[in-house]
Amino acid sequence: MNASGKKNSETKSSVGFLTLAGPALLAVFLFQPLAQAQIAPEASPQTCVLPQMSRLIVEEGAGARVDSSRELPGSPAGRPENEKGIAATRNLEIDRGLQQARAWFEKGARKGYAPAEINLAVALLAGWGGPRNPAQSLYWLQEAAGQHYPVAYFDLGIVYLEGCGVRQDYLQAAHYFELGAREGHAASQMNLGYLYDHGLGVTQDRAIAAAWYRKAADSDEPSAQYNLADLYLRGEGVSQDDSLAFTWFEKSAAQGHAAACIMVGSLYAAGRGRPRDLSAAYQWLTAAKLQGDTRADAKLAAIESQLPAEQIKQAKSRAQSLPRLTRPVGEVALLH
Repeated sequence: MNASGKKNSETKSSVGFLTLAGPALLAVFLFQPLAQAQIAPEASPQTCVLPQMSRLIVEEGAGARVDSSRELPGSPAGRPENEKGIAATRNLEIDRGLQQARAWFEKGARKGYAPAEINLAVALLAGWGGPRNPAQSLYWLQEAAGQHYPVAYFDLGIVYLEGCGVRQDYLQAAHYFELGAREGHAASQMNLGYLYDHGLGVTQDRAIAAAWYRKAADSDEPSAQYNLADLYLRGEGVSQDDSLAFTWFEKSAAQGHAAACIMVGSLYAAGRGRPRDLSAAYQWLTAAKLQGDTRADAKLAAIESQLPAEQIKQAKSRAQSLPRLTRPVGEVALLH
């Protein structure tokens, strides 16, 4: 989704389910009035299948697990002459696994088992184990939603948010996200907060957005913690509070959220929310860099020129020990 931000100058860059404002973070480094650092729903424009769905998971009952990363038995790894054959064999195994999984999903779905209905819907949407069929996918999602299954509400919200086999409809997306949110589903709460934050399908109300972000944040959803922190930083929908902004950014960063690491590092460098601490700033900015986020490179270089070599070494060591996000930001897989 190319959701519009609060300011026309904002642009969004993809981070899994959700997007964050990439260039906006750099404004913090200059310590000018802060641009938006919001996270929003996003899906693949080609298939409407989210990145988290690249692995197939069946948590309950009989099913198949597909793992394309494992080595084939007896494969002489690393030999270029064998790579094409290995890849072809692996792809064949994956295809067979997907077909088997889809067959299990359909059996369970026809018995009214909500997790199987969800999995079948995703397989139909993605074209796993057979042809894509968005209309049938929508049918099975609605069947699962009829059983008040929270993941189905979330999935339907995504379907209408992205226009996956249906006309894009923010009002319907908000309706389904709210149903999921009221069931305590953190990703639905996060996305509903975003819709209120930006006035998509609902009347813009950042106080309501903050309330939904907080519910998801209290469930340790790092993207919601990040967005709630952003509201506190700007005083939008809540009273401006650098200390609370720092606290929520830190909670998100402590889960390995790279953008939150950048915000924590930037706030340390600016002395906002906490006393100025260049060593801590260097540590958190380095933690983001270790995850491949290079937006803090200029700031890192500037701080490095102000720190003794021993402090730099210690900060890098601490950064290495910090958590890294092992799941995509905002992940609540459409598969159950």
